[in-house]
Amino acid sequence: MSMNPPQNSGDLQGKEVITLGGGCFWCLEAIFDELKGVEKVESGYSGGWVAHPTYRQVCTGTTGHAEVVQITFDPKVISLRELLEIFFTVHDPTTPNRQGPDIGPQYRSVIFYHNEAQKAIAEQVIKDIEAAKLWNAPIVTEISPFKAFYRAEDHHQEYFKRNSEQPYCRYVITPKVAKVREHYRDKLKTG
Repeated sequence: MSMNPPQNSGDLQGKEVITLGGGCFWCLEAIFDELKGVEKVESGYSGGWVAHPTYRQVCTGTTGHAEVVQITFDPKVISLRELLEIFFTVHDPTTPNRQGPDIGPQYRSVIFYHNEAQKAIAEQVIKDIEAAKLWNAPIVTEISPFKAFYRAEDHHQEYFKRNSEQPYCRYVITPKVAKVREHYRDKLKTG
């Protein structure tokens, strides 16, 4: 059983924290790690009722948790709106409880907001994306208040960096990272 305590945002001296779920956390971590202004990305679990869940427990789909990344960022360098716009281009927000081959409530599209301002921004970004008709189906992304974050086991942290040749990484994560590098070149830590 994971002994990591739930983590909350607390005082971050000008930094913000947002918690996002959009399929496998390995994918999201690899993408957000590359962005200027993003200071920390941790893979973990949020949104469920089981305290200190393990990866195996979350994979059953019975804990209520989603696989998420908790992102600490500097809003003077990258705004929450920019992070969310990228988020909505790297996963499919129209498929409930699913991202490609990953099926179950643990893979749902969800934004766990840490304050009311984040909630308002998330709602506006979704409205703007729907108005622009970027997707052919309605967006089903949940917008829920943040309650707790349980950091995933150490071997899930920086997974893509350590396992980029693994088949799942090559065929699922690498194309997403390439898309971000192509479309958001000016937002990358290394040009």
